[in-house]
Amino acid sequence: MPARSIASLTISFGLVSIPVKLYSATQASGAISFNLLHKDCGSRLKQQYICIKEDVLVERADMVKGYEFAKDQYVTFTPEELKEMEEKGTNAIEIAEFVPSDTIDPVFYDKAYYLGPDKGGAKPYALLTEGMRQTGRSALARYAARGKQYIVQIRPVADGLVMQQLLYADEVRTIADVGIEKAEVKEAELKLAVQLIDQISVDQFDPGSYQDDVKKRVQMLIEKKIEGEQISISTGEPEPAGKVIDLMQALRESVAKAVAAKPSTSAAARAEPRKAAKRATAQTAEPKKASKR
Repeated sequence: MPARSIASLTISFGLVSIPVKLYSATQASGAISFNLLHKDCGSRLKQQYICIKEDVLVERADMVKGYEFAKDQYVTFTPEELKEMEEKGTNAIEIAEFVPSDTIDPVFYDKAYYLGPDKGGAKPYALLTEGMRQTGRSALARYAARGKQYIVQIRPVADGLVMQQLLYADEVRTIADVGIEKAEVKEAELKLAVQLIDQISVDQFDPGSYQDDVKKRVQMLIEKKIEGEQISISTGEPEPAGKVIDLMQALRESVAKAVAAKPSTSAAARAEPRKAAKRATAQTAEPKKASKR
């Protein structure tokens, strides 16, 4: 099913304007959700708001939005005032600069969108895409929508452009806040760790090889309940985390397990290329001349 664009935009690239269409790069995963029901009759419950001072039910028409500037002190805003504070959308993506693509830490990544050329934009779109691809750079731009201003990365992919919404610096915590303890890495341990990494490495990421097993399990259990069956409740205790282990022993066992699990080429398959090479050599070899009597 062809993707449907959600907006028509223009990329400003110097004095060049590129008309593009915006497409959502992700789709709802159909996450399983549960509703709150009245235990006695099974009817849906609705949310209500209670004034914590007067302990009375407040209807939506009597609600206003406010900002807490001090403990229990608020300044309120009308819908018109809130609307006035929103950023005005311009349908323009203004490129500010180009940076090496690998200098943007993925921790700043937020929602992703696809950009496709709109009418008359195919050539400049292709030019921008190929220019960034050859230079290894991505564009940083500003984009206003839904009352907010966003910083976005425009990066080339195999068949076009992705607009990656980025988080602002004050929205990302530094890893220094974690307080990571320094530890010495021994050469023998590092060697085994690298060997383990090599054993379970693949050439590229294949998203299709990963499935949501939990979602499948929950769907199966829901079907059982619909059919009138009961769900068996597990009584087993989860294994405690943070067990102290022998690191070297764990690495050795992990490597051995990875080697055993990795598909190995059979002896027959390994011998086949050698047989094929011998046949090819025999076919191309110059035939011997018949001896004269």
